Amino acid sequence: MPPPADIVKVAIEWPGAFPKLMEIDQKKPLSAIIKEVCEGWSLGNPENFALQIADATNFYITEKNRSDIKNGSILRLTTSPYQTAVQLHERIQSSSMDAKLEALKDLANASRDITFAQEFINLDGISLLTQMVESGTERYQKLQKIMKPCFGDLLSFTLTAFVELMDHGIVSWDTFSVAFIKKIASFVNKTAMDTAVLQRSLAILESMVLNSQDLYHKVAQEITIGQLIPHLQGTDQDIQTYTIAVINALFLKAPEEKRQEMAHILAQKQLRSIILSNVIRSNTPINDEMAHQLYVLQVLNFNLLEDRMMTKMDPQDQAQRDIIFELRRIAFDVELEPNNSGSIEKRKSMYTRDYKKLGFINHVNPAVDFTQIPPGMLALDNMLYFARHHQDAYIRIVLENSSREDKHECPFGRSSIELTKMLCEILKVGELPSENCHDFHPMFFTHDRAFEEFFCICIQLLNKTWKEMRATSEDFNKVMQVVREQIMRALTAKPNSLDQFKSRLQNLSYTEILKIRQSERMNQEDFQSRPILELREKIQPEIMELIKQQRLNRLCEGTCFRKISSRRRQDKFWYCRLSPNHKVLHYGDLEESPQGEVPHDSLQDKLPVADIKAVITGKDCPHMKEKGALKQNKEVLELAFSVLYESDEYLNFIAPDKHEYCVWTDGLNALLGKEMTSEYTKSDMDTLLSMEMKLRLLDLENIQIPEAPPPIPKEPSNYDFVYDCN
Repeated sequence: MPPPADIVKVAIEWPGAFPKLMEIDQKKPLSAIIKEVCEGWSLGNPENFALQIADATNFYITEKNRSDIKNGSILRLTTSPYQTAVQLHERIQSSSMDAKLEALKDLANASRDITFAQEFINLDGISLLTQMVESGTERYQKLQKIMKPCFGDLLSFTLTAFVELMDHGIVSWDTFSVAFIKKIASFVNKTAMDTAVLQRSLAILESMVLNSQDLYHKVAQEITIGQLIPHLQGTDQDIQTYTIAVINALFLKAPEEKRQEMAHILAQKQLRSIILSNVIRSNTPINDEMAHQLYVLQVLNFNLLEDRMMTKMDPQDQAQRDIIFELRRIAFDVELEPNNSGSIEKRKSMYTRDYKKLGFINHVNPAVDFTQIPPGMLALDNMLYFARHHQDAYIRIVLENSSREDKHECPFGRSSIELTKMLCEILKVGELPSENCHDFHPMFFTHDRAFEEFFCICIQLLNKTWKEMRATSEDFNKVMQVVREQIMRALTAKPNSLDQFKSRLQNLSYTEILKIRQSERMNQEDFQSRPILELREKIQPEIMELIKQQRLNRLCEGTCFRKISSRRRQDKFWYCRLSPNHKVLHYGDLEESPQGEVPHDSLQDKLPVADIKAVITGKDCPHMKEKGALKQNKEVLELAFSVLYESDEYLNFIAPDKHEYCVWTDGLNALLGKEMTSEYTKSDMDTLLSMEMKLRLLDLENIQIPEAPPPIPKEPSNYDFVYDCN
């Protein structure tokens, strides 16, 4: 007899018959179970049958997935995957359009199951579908005008079945012909095409590009960005999502040398503004898949910066040096002096002075500052963009800092280099997009030079924060940490535009950051860093043991309980205490409430702790279930507990107050080796743990802690120094 875990009770359906209730032995072969089911309905050839899950999925039960069958599952007896595949293979080749359409619909549904898909593919079903797409559909081109909906459905179900079969990863994408690719591309390039056909065609093109480098080149020849753009200008978000997915796939698989060219084409076609107006700012809420595709597009666009980010400046390259000269010219409104004006030494001295004002680390040859990668030449590009497009702000920052004391100036050059590096880290420039991330920022779709504008806002923020912190050159890293926090907090709000981002930063001043940090510290009293959490975990058992000992010590001291008579008059007392060795409970009646502890020998009754079976509380206690006990007020119910011993004997308690109730229930549970769960235990744990953590985290450097407590001083010889208020 197998254990109950191997027996599953299910219902099995068969068309035209009443469902059967069966117990399936999971240790028996599936073929034996199917044979038994077939015999119950007098069906021959059990090898032609299979079991399916009777839900929307209709997945076949196999030896691999049979463990998914649970008690109460409803199964369906149906034809085997092989038989179904053979039948559908024949039906989709029917000369009747209606029969063909119904067969393709059934195929599209069945193809989601990998067991069926394997059988259909073994019959060369993929080749049959591609032939139908390449040539078979042309047979119905003449019918398209008079039977357009039927034609759209026919093609839609064909492509759906194809996509479902390919998604199982059984067949390689490299096996498809150029004719098939051209046909799929033609469905995308047509201006008026059935929505379902267009959606499936875009999905196929995306998969082709992502799964085969060879197919990427073939698809890229058939599809242009210009042909994809119109699909973004509609209102169907699914079509828009698949369109952006194809653009992302082409972008991702493009060779390095073609990515910049493709980015230029995207800019020419105004892809960004079309996505902004038709997708991001449309009335339809953005779903998760669209958010993911926008995130991927955002990452791929920023990754175009990687080449500049990883390019060192060549100090000997005159064109690159001219950019630094341009920064100096704009800042100080000087024209380039001819070579014969003044001595060489004088010109060098002038340049050195100006480069120092510009905040470069190397005053003699600033080009050396840009040899660090990252951020490489990208930092210089950002500085030049800021100087040219935000000239007033650039000049103000440079002149403002050059007029301060040396130690208080915010070095523009060094700040720009470190800020560019930080922004690249925040936006993960150079990293491939994550498969599950939806973290796109609408503001980056509002400007063609989004990264440069992002830098311009942040460099002004950095200068403002530097002044607010009254920073010196030694505080440079501290300022960068605060600026990073300001940027990250502003980005978390997902501003819709760069202006909104700027406004958000205005509200996140250094003072506000300090307030937020203080508030977070107060909310996370014991902090949440890993070392602190590890220390808490280490200390917790010690504190729990301390609480346990305190509870047991209180039980050893004992407590006086009121005894309720049959008339419910609380006029008698009894006392209970635990023996010092924690092995026996001593208890007995008292005539009146004691003034102190009651000795063990005056308590007549004993209950060995080893005989205690359980501790029961509240309304489950026997003395709370007695007739009339339900009339007891809520306070009495909350103070009642009982000790169960032997077979059905109880020792019933009503604690004098909530504190004693918690002490005794905790102590009794501790004696039984169970968890102490009272609210007082939780309160004590929080208090003691907090105190212990604070003590251990005290800064006691260079302070000698004595091994023994200091001695109590002697009493003074007189108390003449005491002032008597009376």
